[in-house]
Amino acid sequence: MPAVRGDGMRGLAVFISDIRNCKSKEAEIKRINKELANIRSKFKGDKTLDGYQKKKYVCKLLFIFLLGHDIDFGHMEAVNLLSSNKYSEKQIGYLFISVLVNTNSELIKLIIQSIKNDLASRNPIHVNLALQCIANIGSREMAEAFGNDIPKLLVSGDTMDVVKQSAALCLLRLFRTSQEIIPGGEWTSRIIHLLNDQHMGVVTAATSLIDALVKKNPEEYKGCVSLAVSRLSRIVTASYTDLQDYTYYFVPAPWLSVKLLRLLQNYTPPAEDPGVRGRLNECLETILNKAQEPPKSKKVQHSNAKNAVLFEAISLIIHNDSEANLLVRACNQLGQFLSNRETNLRYLALESMCHLATSEFSHEAVKKHQEVVILSMKMEKDVSVRQRAVDLLYAMCDKSNAEEIVQEMLNYLETADYSIREEMVLKVAILAEKYATDYTWYVDVILNLIRIAGDYVSEEVWYRVIQIVINRDEVQGYAAKTVFEALQAPACHENMVKVGGYILGEFGNLIAGDQRSSPTVQFQLLHSKYHLCSPMTRALLLSTYVKFINLFPEIRTQVQEVFKQHSNLRSADAELQQRASEYLQLSIIASSDVLATVLEEMPAFPERESSILAVLKKKKPGRLPENEIKETKSPVVTNNHTNNEPQTISSTSSADLLGLSTPTQPSSSSNTGGGLLDVLGDVYGHKPSAPLTSTIQPNTSNFKKFVCKNNGVLFENDLIQIGVKSEFRQNLGRLGLFYGNKTNVPLQSFVPNLLWSEEQSSKLIIQMKPVEPVLEAGAQRQQTINAECIDDYTDTPSIGLSFLYNNMPQKITFKLPLTLNKFFEPTDMNAESFFARWKNLGSTNQQRSQKIFKASGAMDLQAAKPKIIGFGMQLLEDIDPNPDNFVCAGIIHMRSQQVGCLLRLEPNKTAQMYRLTVRSSKESVSVEICNLLADQF
Repeated sequence: MPAVRGDGMRGLAVFISDIRNCKSKEAEIKRINKELANIRSKFKGDKTLDGYQKKKYVCKLLFIFLLGHDIDFGHMEAVNLLSSNKYSEKQIGYLFISVLVNTNSELIKLIIQSIKNDLASRNPIHVNLALQCIANIGSREMAEAFGNDIPKLLVSGDTMDVVKQSAALCLLRLFRTSQEIIPGGEWTSRIIHLLNDQHMGVVTAATSLIDALVKKNPEEYKGCVSLAVSRLSRIVTASYTDLQDYTYYFVPAPWLSVKLLRLLQNYTPPAEDPGVRGRLNECLETILNKAQEPPKSKKVQHSNAKNAVLFEAISLIIHNDSEANLLVRACNQLGQFLSNRETNLRYLALESMCHLATSEFSHEAVKKHQEVVILSMKMEKDVSVRQRAVDLLYAMCDKSNAEEIVQEMLNYLETADYSIREEMVLKVAILAEKYATDYTWYVDVILNLIRIAGDYVSEEVWYRVIQIVINRDEVQGYAAKTVFEALQAPACHENMVKVGGYILGEFGNLIAGDQRSSPTVQFQLLHSKYHLCSPMTRALLLSTYVKFINLFPEIRTQVQEVFKQHSNLRSADAELQQRASEYLQLSIIASSDVLATVLEEMPAFPERESSILAVLKKKKPGRLPENEIKETKSPVVTNNHTNNEPQTISSTSSADLLGLSTPTQPSSSSNTGGGLLDVLGDVYGHKPSAPLTSTIQPNTSNFKKFVCKNNGVLFENDLIQIGVKSEFRQNLGRLGLFYGNKTNVPLQSFVPNLLWSEEQSSKLIIQMKPVEPVLEAGAQRQQTINAECIDDYTDTPSIGLSFLYNNMPQKITFKLPLTLNKFFEPTDMNAESFFARWKNLGSTNQQRSQKIFKASGAMDLQAAKPKIIGFGMQLLEDIDPNPDNFVCAGIIHMRSQQVGCLLRLEPNKTAQMYRLTVRSSKESVSVEICNLLADQF
């Protein structure tokens, strides 16, 4: 093949043209084999090949490789090209090596030496080619060989900007392979200060590197926060002419802005310094303001860049969850996108608003968009957007709008996509129980669910309605009447038959006085469904029939005839056969007294967690928002012959109590809803297998936030997420810790140890249930912790968690949210009682504690109110003459005593100061409560 000198490499172009013109696979292979033979002979026989010819033949080998053919020669020639001083020849050599050279190759030492020579070159183009090759290969050998050279290249003052940029990205690639490559000590500050570099490309690459380093060691790289905020501030306040080279369709440095916003999401709070925090809030406000400005271009690239920055800013606002004004503004901005013609924007807006609905500051603002969200659920063309609308309705639901949202979801269920029906059924069931004030409404909702989407109603749902009916006398008659009417429908779902059979077997006597629902009518109605049902449902109905013998002796003969039927006594199903024969003998032999005892009404179920939330989490792992609503624990059910199926089981559960993805609502101290939000898990085998999720990624504890909240993500790093859900009654507390393995390998020797001295344990008793020593990849495990407050205390217990990750020992220490205020009982008082008690407690300085301190952030009284309520005391409205002051009362329960406590928080907006006064009957309690609450403001 003739070689024509020049950049065009005409020989390569001709070869590619020949391949494209081949009429068959056989012709292509023939042409390739001919070329391979020619190249091989050139490499072996012609010792005078120059760089251009080597480059051309190596390019042909690369092309042949990309067509799917193996290449087993030419490697040495490619390595020889690395020593060329011509860019095109060196580039092809590096490309061949990056694609075709195995890290175990004998040539690797020669390659490493060539790369070292290029790294030491004064030619920045050669240095960049070497860095790109290192990054493309990215092996551990490369990390070991260049682990010292690349960091020096990155922070050296002599290094050109384009080389620094490549060095940062190369180091990031090697860091992902070998995390030991990054030196510590003085190198930390030098790497962080790359955020101050004048070259925006260097800053962009360095931000990606620092983000990865922060995830591994947030404390060491904490200094990046102030520099990141400073750089972000300069970008968002710049005009598109100031950063002309880095402006994309009139948006200054959008991708760097996104990276900086993500970097700041590694810290909670992102900035402890009030000045830095204030500057960050100004940046976020500026981004929100710019989103409201008219677009500077009609091109989609402009809106994409602008919205990318906006949505990342909103993610940071949600992550911080501290600035009420920003959260509400973010909600309003997202609300405008709900009607946008772009499907992707509507999807993202709904998804982000799900997170906003979990915040106590923005929950009410999200509810204002309820009508638009309902319309989205019904009218959206894209099913994924409809799914997000359902998620948001679930997240925004509370007592004020529960009936409306549940009804809308029920209406939509009739035409909903099959892919989302089961999840919708679970959500409707959860909401109906959680917010039921009238349990007749709850019964109606569940029966409607079964009528509309019976195939998608899981066992947990109909088990649950039975438990609630049995535990509440006032709804039993209504439930019996309602299921009797529902069973009369010509097409009746089998789940309705199960519910009807169970409830009529227990409470059919409550409606038997009406001729339209006499015992005979009830029996005939149920038995008309019998032959259409599965063996499991028939077994349940047989239990109902034997209960009828006790409730209605006049239909004993009719029932016995059913038991005697050949299809039952000689059924191929052993369960049906056994029930029919045993129930028949019981009805013949037993006296009426014995029958009454054996077949008596089911007792009330003991209080215990429910399972439906766990099932919902398993259907959509990692998608549900965080839930903070306390629920009364309720029973679960399983099968039993005589007692008509559902029975109680042990209250020990290994499932996820938390639902770290369910919407946050204001905490409710008394909820008769029966705990549908609490989780069941081990009864039906529905154990969550997916790791917990959250919008945060820091290797840090969020302990401070938990002084005023009970549930959420307590700790998270790249390996593990630890969530908590807690509940307190008087001096007793119960915590569910949830360990989620975020990796794709098991965590071995997984052992949590309590760090709590003997002296301290005399004041707060902690009992921990052990956990399994292996936490499987992607799995989640619960550990239950019980606490009893004996006397007042100041510190809080910690957990020392140790485990092996890839045989590397890991140790994590985090505090449990068991501060003294958790044992508060809110106490209501009128003004006269409060000030009389306040005066009595203030008679001695030993009974009070006072702090005057500067506000750590903007003084937002609306934002302060939910914090104070979450602290555990009763917020007394219209007590203090100054409407800005907060006045609270509560009783701390301890085994040794009860300590009444009064509190007064006085904000001074002009001076940006607070005065907090706490008075109680015990000085140490006053001091501790004062310290805990002051730290929140």
